[in-house]
Amino acid sequence: MSELWKMKKPVMVAEAAAARKGLHIVLEVLVFIGVFLACYIAQLVVMIPAQLVLLFTDRNYLNAVAAGDMQAALAASEILAQSDKVPIAMLFTNAGMILVALLFCKLIQKRKMSTVGFQKPGMWKEYACGLGAGLALFSAAVLLCVVTGSLQFRGLSPEFSLGIFTLFVVGFLIQGMAEEVLCRGYFLVSVSRRYPLAVGIFANAALFASLHLLNDGISMLAFVNLVLFGVFASVYFIKRGNIWGVGALHSIWNLAQGNIFGIRVSGIQIHCTIFSTEMVTGRELINGGDFGLEGGLAVTLVLLAGMAVMLVTKQRRCVEE
Repeated sequence: MSELWKMKKPVMVAEAAAARKGLHIVLEVLVFIGVFLACYIAQLVVMIPAQLVLLFTDRNYLNAVAAGDMQAALAASEILAQSDKVPIAMLFTNAGMILVALLFCKLIQKRKMSTVGFQKPGMWKEYACGLGAGLALFSAAVLLCVVTGSLQFRGLSPEFSLGIFTLFVVGFLIQGMAEEVLCRGYFLVSVSRRYPLAVGIFANAALFASLHLLNDGISMLAFVNLVLFGVFASVYFIKRGNIWGVGALHSIWNLAQGNIFGIRVSGIQIHCTIFSTEMVTGRELINGGDFGLEGGLAVTLVLLAGMAVMLVTKQRRCVEE
């Protein structure tokens, strides 16, 4: 971890600091909370009508309402809430988070989009590398669970649907980028304008993990792993010098969990998956139990290994302090 304190600030931090000086860390956190609440409101603005559309296009619900059977209507709405339609809608609402965070950076902090990490040169290559790295990392965690007898494959999932899967792919591409823009592109860079880079890394990682505290199945180890993921994502973001790669990595990490390997995504169950897998009871320390692999030691080991590799990787677009 001492290597984190030796990392040089990337060019985007220097450019952001030149546009507007950094605030005291307490104020930075308070502003982040305000920005996050604005993001949440923006998501609600999109999500409420989306849920209404889903509800009033559901045949079972409409038939129950037409028959005046409110109990059946309630049961139909509960079934809808447990389907994949609602998680897909929620993923797409993360576009509101991206919009709010970028508007705040541009209009309030007077920052260029390049300081958030949106560098044009090599963007497609960086995105492809991020997809490959994210898939390889999570697959390694799955392999550890299989080798230790903590996870069992049951074959192809009978609930797989290509159309639903495609919607999840697009949704996770939005969601992964949204959280990276908010936590890394905006907050990490903002804090690092005034403080050492390591302070920005740990501060954004802690806040990133805190955003998941209300998820089902959360545990102390799950929280630690989320902090580790935040630190790893921060190092990846800084070393590569752009947001494209880490946004792709985050997206494929979540997609692989839920829609490829059939594992809970931070406590959220998804039904449309390529493979059907089962967590082995009694192995929760390794497989994470109800929270998914992110709550177990397999992910801890993979993230620590990934971080070690990134720390010795040459940093791009850095400035001397």
